[in-house]
Amino acid sequence: MALSILIVEDDLTFSTMLKTWLGKKGFEIETAGTQLRARKLLSARDFSLVLSDLRLPDQDGIALLSWLREQKNAVPFIIMTGYAEIQTAVQAMKQGATDYVAKPVQPDILLKKITEAIGEVTVAPQSVPVTRQDFLEGESEAARQLYDYVNLVAPTQMSVLINGASGTGKEYVAHRIHQLSKRAGRPFIAIDCGSIPKDLAASEFFGHVKGSFTGALSDKVGAFEEANGGTLFLDEIGNLSYEVQIQLLRALQERRIRRIGSTKEIEVDVRLISATNENLKEAIVKGTFREDLYHRINEFTLRMPSLKERPEDILLFANFFLDQANRELEKSLVGFDAAASDALQNYSWPGNLRQLKNTIKRATLLAKGDFITLRDLGEEFAEPVPEVRTFFLHDEETEKQRILDALQQTKNNKTKAAQLLGVDRKTLYNKLKLYNIPQ
Repeated sequence: MALSILIVEDDLTFSTMLKTWLGKKGFEIETAGTQLRARKLLSARDFSLVLSDLRLPDQDGIALLSWLREQKNAVPFIIMTGYAEIQTAVQAMKQGATDYVAKPVQPDILLKKITEAIGEVTVAPQSVPVTRQDFLEGESEAARQLYDYVNLVAPTQMSVLINGASGTGKEYVAHRIHQLSKRAGRPFIAIDCGSIPKDLAASEFFGHVKGSFTGALSDKVGAFEEANGGTLFLDEIGNLSYEVQIQLLRALQERRIRRIGSTKEIEVDVRLISATNENLKEAIVKGTFREDLYHRINEFTLRMPSLKERPEDILLFANFFLDQANRELEKSLVGFDAAASDALQNYSWPGNLRQLKNTIKRATLLAKGDFITLRDLGEEFAEPVPEVRTFFLHDEETEKQRILDALQQTKNNKTKAAQLLGVDRKTLYNKLKLYNIPQ
């Protein structure tokens, strides 16, 4: 029996086009031009899914959704809306909508959302589903292109290098690749190469046996063994010392590792995903990164767009992070007022998604009403955003001097200096270490 979809859309031309296209995909389609007509059809028979426009002649799609849920009807419900009303669509999801799709509708995205929504129906007929996602990809063109590439490379065994500024979500993309791969049922092990002390890096990667060095009080399993059969994610791989790079290259080439202090070789099968916010090609020229390792880890490259490159996604992520903050802080904020929404969209977000998430969490804690206001967001959103200056990575002397100038201007306040330079604190600390600048 064919799955049935009710399309609620007052634009007859668009409705007919959707009916024809989805009909060719094997769905049984009914259409309604008003909410009243949709209610009659929904009262008369069951549907596998409702696809409704947000704007309708008599009432909006959210009213139809509310009526359905009052009737204890848990049918999956997808809202169609323009970018200007995406925040309203997100509010609809909080009221029980399964998903939303932005107009102009892209057929492949719509079909994906429909099949996912119908496939997720596992609740009892009389219960109302709770929609909860642990990730969000975004709807912008930059996000669509990125995840097209993710979907393309994920099923392969290719090593992937993810380039992007801090806070753009590199680890999430790495984990998404793992989830979509044939290794999804096996471990995903993430290592932050920037936080590993140089003398312990080999132990972190390959493990050690008890007594092999001072402090080795027991045997240790390294990341390669932990990730065996699965995926190993190395964040900020450019921070590895030259010696550890050699050991890493050997392990990748031979697919064998040896714990420190052991003579036994262990076969390992891992897929490597690496990430960096540094220019590794320049590091190769400077002699701080091995070219042969670069080609080994870079069979496929992904570039993470910054948040300011995907402005259509800012409010989507803001609402997504608000949902998370509500759960964590046990609050029930509805959304953002108009001034807060405008401020979020007009801000430059040098810290990208990480900064946005932290901002929303703090504002959720401070908010006293149902909506987050401009005051809740903080002073920096009420003032013009200063022009961000960036590093000249090809000129070390200039870069070092700019760091020293920024520290002097901010009286050695690392957070403010990082903002002045247009980088995050982690990058600044890495640079302080690189140039032996006292911290």
